[in-house]
Amino acid sequence: MAPASVLVLLFLAILSPFPNVSAVGVNYGTLGNNLPSPRKVAQLLQSTLIDKVKIYDTNPEIIGAFSNTGIDLIVAVENYHVANISSDTSAADEWFTNRVMPFIPATSIVAIAVGNEYLTTDPDHLKPNALFQAMQNLHSVLVQRGLDRKIKVTTPHSMAVLASSFPPSASTFATTLMPVMTSIVGFLADTGSPFMVNAYPYFAYRDNPGMVDLEYALLGNASGVRDPKGYEYSNMLDAQVDAVRSAIIALGFGNRTVEMTISESGWPSKGESGDKAATPDNAKTYNSRLIERAQSNKGTPMSPKKNIEIFVFALFNENKKEGGVSERNFGMFNGDGSKVYEVDLSCQFCSSSVGTLGFGEKMSSGVRGPSVWCVAKPHADEKVLQAVLDFCCGPGGVDCREIYESGDCFAPDKLHAHASYAMNVYYQIHGRNYWNCDFKGTGLVTFSDPSYGTCKYSQQ
Repeated sequence: MAPASVLVLLFLAILSPFPNVSAVGVNYGTLGNNLPSPRKVAQLLQSTLIDKVKIYDTNPEIIGAFSNTGIDLIVAVENYHVANISSDTSAADEWFTNRVMPFIPATSIVAIAVGNEYLTTDPDHLKPNALFQAMQNLHSVLVQRGLDRKIKVTTPHSMAVLASSFPPSASTFATTLMPVMTSIVGFLADTGSPFMVNAYPYFAYRDNPGMVDLEYALLGNASGVRDPKGYEYSNMLDAQVDAVRSAIIALGFGNRTVEMTISESGWPSKGESGDKAATPDNAKTYNSRLIERAQSNKGTPMSPKKNIEIFVFALFNENKKEGGVSERNFGMFNGDGSKVYEVDLSCQFCSSSVGTLGFGEKMSSGVRGPSVWCVAKPHADEKVLQAVLDFCCGPGGVDCREIYESGDCFAPDKLHAHASYAMNVYYQIHGRNYWNCDFKGTGLVTFSDPSYGTCKYSQQ
């Protein structure tokens, strides 16, 4: 029998969420008159590897369509609503009550994006402090309702919030934005919410094709761009992310945890006449590599151990979107569901298929991700875990005999191990919905089978 210390190390290892798979998100815009219904979109995405969707409003048809799909949703406050929500908490509460609350918990809403590139969209007319105040007000509403652990409040920024992005290690926020960025980053650090940035190497290459190497922009293993502090970058996206990290550190948050999320990144398949960058081949190359990047669990040269969540832009070409030709052609799919170019979104964790409905992917016939388990977070509060264990194994609870002294899952005799087993049984029996693995913020869903030795974790 393995020593207890080995068993503990093994258990800690198998608690690590998604060791080989990371979330792949997508932006779902609707500025088109030829798009499929939200219900069909939600149904089709269930059979792909996309498990997070970000939208740009609180369209009730879309939010309702994603109920009970196992796909997380990020909803948004439109820029023109920010001022009203910033006015007071009651305005924020009214917005949340009418726009979001009716869909909880059936739809897994995990974040609210307050505005989109708000600070750089119309700086002459929008008030920067209104953005921060709106974020605070919405967070207060979530705290009052006990939803602040499940739903985070953040805001996506463009790279234009930086004074400059190169070299990455010397980047800072624009001087005029430093006061509000200090407030926003502090808020994100305090609430455990991610810093969202929309990063597009495409625009950098399109505007300076003679200065930027195409392979470097396309996430390829270019010859490398060196930063004065010794970091070497093989692609521009990593350099852009680290430029934002440096700006955050320059504000004085180097000793605080602020996770990074690439809220938008993509490459158009078509552009204006003379735009040699916007081609189907380049779009296929960039987005295929971007999806691989999202699943790789890799960080950046500045923070190699910090995984980055990525949302591909975009799901569809949007024929009614304002701007140039490229703005309407960032989609991986046409309105009829056909692929603009070949991109692999197949999902090895999805249920076996019964047919094909579009997107070129197989339609799932059952619950998304059949091989999923619920376990305790490695550093979860032990008092809460004990209460969870008592609840799961108490009167009317689940069968916990396997974690009793004579059971196959008794060893290691640790609270985290026993709680994980009980939480998983509860999760499998009551339906693998996110709220059945929340347990006051102590549970997490994993694709990695927690079973070890003769201890077998049940699955549906």
